[in-house]
Formats: sequence, C-alpha cells, structure tokens
Amino acid sequence: MKRNIVIATVAAAALIGGGTATAFAVGGDDDGGAASKSSVQLKDHDRHDDDRDDDGKNDDRDDAAENSAEAKAAKVTAPDAIKAALAHTKGTAVSAELDDEDGGLVWDVDILNGKTWHSVEVDPGTGKVLGSWVDKDDDGDDAADTARVAAALRGASTSAADAARAAADKGTVTSVDLDDDGKAGAWDVETTGPKGAESDWHVGLSNGKVTADHSDARDDDHGDHDDDGSDD
Repeated sequence: MKRNIVIATVAAAALIGGGTATAFAVGGDDDGGAASKSSVQLKDHDRHDDDRDDDGKNDDRDDAAENSAEAKAAKVTAPDAIKAALAHTKGTAVSAELDDEDGGLVWDVDILNGKTWHSVEVDPGTGKVLGSWVDKDDDGDDAADTARVAAALRGASTSAADAARAAADKGTVTSVDLDDDGKAGAWDVETTGPKGAESDWHVGLSNGKVTADHSDARDDDHGDHDDDGSDD
C-alpha cells in the first residue's frame, strides 16, 4: 500500500555566493524544509534498442542491470533507513522503498503518527534525512487507510525493520510494505539478488516467518494461459 508522494523539482534560485535547487512535496505540507540532493546518483543503464530482439531479452537484461546497480549503491540498509526516518519523525513505519528520484537514489519511508501520514526521504549513501513531508488527504481516503493499517498492526510483534532484517539473507532488501488487505497478515518484502533478479517474500506480522510470495508467478501463468487460449 505504498503511498505515493509526488515530488517536483524547483528551479535553481540565485543566492548570495551561488545557486541551488531544492525539492518540495506537491500535494503535501512541508514538514521538514527543502529536500537535499541524494549522495547516490544513478547512471542510465538502458542500452540502445535492438530491433532484432523481439523476445524482450534486452529489456530483461537492462532491468536486471539497473536493479543490481541500485541494490549495490545503497550502502544504508532498509532497517537503518527506517531507524533514521523514525529518529526524525515519530510514529510507526508502514513502508520503505528504495526509489529513483530524478536520477538520485533515496529511501522513501512512510510513517503513520496518529492519523497523520508522513513521507521521509533518507540518503542511501549516508543515512541522513534528506527531507520530510506531511501527506494531505486530497482524495479523502486517509481515514480508511489508517483504519486498515491500525487493524493490521494490532497485536503485531514484527515491525517493518524486523521484516527487512528477517528477509535480508534472501538478497538485498529494496522494499518493505505492509500487506493490509486482511488476507496475508504479513509484510511484503522485495529483495534483489547479485545479478539483479527480484524476489518477493511474505514476513509474518506475528511470527516473523519468511515465506516465498508466488502470487506474481501465478498471475503470469494465468496470463499466459489466457493469451494461449485467445490465440486458438
């Protein structure tokens, strides 16, 4: 249930001694000042399109290379990013995601404090907080989200940071998110392997048990069958 905060880049402003560019949250109240630039800047891993390759292998290789590069570039782990975010903004961490913000890599941590949602960006190279914002309830669904989160976490003994640590031996954790639909009763954790392969895991809210999430594979299989059927 990753909550999306849209970040807009503000044009460079002339200051005494030089200029700078800052970023603010669009649709949210500024809760911590301007966001600093991440120390981890990404390179473009996309190759030139190969018209002769019709099976998507180039795209797969590009995705894997990008995943691997991002995972290796993040020196700050998900649990440490969550710790830094919570030290800055009190509450309960509901998700953390390694994300690309205009070419800079950041940990985007969502925190719920009472009925207020915060987004905190943490530098994956230094562990410093780059900025934080309050998420406005523009579409009127925050109350429902908050109620679902509270219900899912009631009695839970495994935090988002605990879930990330539990899944760390499966690969580099790049995302941890609360599965609050009432079915899994778990954290959804995504890991990246040494060669860029992504894997999904469930980590139990009550027992911290790590199990493989095969739902994506099943969905792909069903999609393949449907395609086959339609071609007949």
